Amino acid sequence: MPALIRRNHLVLASGIAALILSAAGPAHAEKGFGGGTDGQTEQNAKADGDGNLSVTVGGVVFDRSKNGSGNSTGALTSTTSWTPPACWYAPKYTPEGLQKYLEPIWEAGSTGYQWDAEQRKKYVNKDEPEKDFNKDKTGDGFWWGSYVNKDFPPGWDACDRDYFWVDKGDPPPADVENAVTPEVLAELAYAEIRVPSTKVTLAPANTTKVNLPTWSWLDGAEFKPVSVTASVPEIGVAATATAEPVSLRIEPGTEDAVTYPASGVCRIDNGRIGEPYAKGKADQTPPCGVKYLRSSGEGSFPLRATITWKIDWTGSGGAGGDLPDGSFGATQDVVVQEIQAVNH
Repeated sequence: MPALIRRNHLVLASGIAALILSAAGPAHAEKGFGGGTDGQTEQNAKADGDGNLSVTVGGVVFDRSKNGSGNSTGALTSTTSWTPPACWYAPKYTPEGLQKYLEPIWEAGSTGYQWDAEQRKKYVNKDEPEKDFNKDKTGDGFWWGSYVNKDFPPGWDACDRDYFWVDKGDPPPADVENAVTPEVLAELAYAEIRVPSTKVTLAPANTTKVNLPTWSWLDGAEFKPVSVTASVPEIGVAATATAEPVSLRIEPGTEDAVTYPASGVCRIDNGRIGEPYAKGKADQTPPCGVKYLRSSGEGSFPLRATITWKIDWTGSGGAGGDLPDGSFGATQDVVVQEIQAVNH
């Protein structure tokens, strides 16, 4: 157990109170640069001068103006075991701001004598390097603190380090994992990306026939690269994560089916996802589609269409690279009838 006592949060959900552990700090709400409360991701949205939506989440500003839009968009899931950071560290307080936050807690005595004494020693004692909350460095740096993904995914409680000081222009300490850097900001932007629904258009539409090749495609106009930019203006660091669609996977929902191509993976070429059926193509093999070998009876088959998106990022100082591919899929019911038919 570290010297710093981890704070407890009281989270109310549907009227049921659940006591959970949070990141470093005492059991009191706090306000930082990003408007985060107690290290969580409270969101404050505003339109910038160009009318673009920006949202501040946990000390980080996200520009979503180039993100996917619409009612059926969704978040990407990594195709590997990697996941975006569940918690992170970012500039949180000026010297005066940290003093205004901590001193009332010490006066209340709710965190215990030992914790209060250790905090007073660190931030107030004139013999300590960071005496008087580093007020002599006002304007030259910030106290950094932890923030937590509001959904509390696994690992959300890993950022339990006490506040630490970073001078402007200096990188955060190398031993602090998930302190915001261009790469960490890119990873956080990844979690904010939203992509269009993958419900495919079928011909015949949703009700097809046994042994009849069914063409499938998506509206290519909706599937263009999307991006989110994450930045921390206080320290001039930013990164943009960009997602570009690369393939569509068709899963018929039954083993008694043939996919086109045989792998079930339709490559995306110049934004084109599959090929719409047109009159006169009845004798052709669809470049992307499925052929069911048996009827669905009185029910239907759950056809699933999943788009894989390639993710790359660029950031401050010329930084950049790739992040794990992401995927987003949707399932739709397909009725397959025994009656033989031919498209005209």
